Amino acid sequence: MTIYEIKKKLKKNIGHDVYIRYNLGRNKHEDYKVKIKELYDHIFIVDSKLGIKSFSYSDIMTNTIHIDY
Repeated sequence: MTIYEIKKKLKKNIGHDVYIRYNLGRNKHEDYKVKIKELYDHIFIVDSKLGIKSFSYSDIMTNTIHIDY
């Protein structure tokens, strides 16, 4: 999957609830229910109960995070 394809999927889901699984390594992960707020050149911003977080598109490419749309 390319960065262009990732941005395209995220753009379709701005304002919608999605689930993010953040891989912390060594079989540890965090799950978030978030809304995609904004897209920028290198990062995207999400909003959850815990506050605002940012992730890079390369996090998706390297499987550091997984998004269920």
